[in-house]
Amino acid sequence: MRLVVDLNRCQGYAQCAFLAPDVFAMHGDEGLLYDPQAEEAQRERLAQAAAACPVQAILVDDLDLDLDRNREQDQDLTAAAEVRDA
Repeated sequence: MRLVVDLNRCQGYAQCAFLAPDVFAMHGDEGLLYDPQAEEAQRERLAQAAAACPVQAILVDDLDLDLDRNREQDQDLTAAAEVRDA
């Protein structure tokens, strides 16, 4: 999965490094190092890290696609339930 961090937005709070230490690391007080091609095994930790970022500087492409897919499935289920209950 592809990972992008907006380093101009990042303020060095290090929540990502705490939640996904195999992907993120702090270099000095404010410099962030990260692996832009994170392994699939890190999916859950990356989702937590992205959600915990106080400035929302982390974008994980595959996670966003999965969230969109889940929203579409939820909408389909809601529509089916409405049809059934009508």
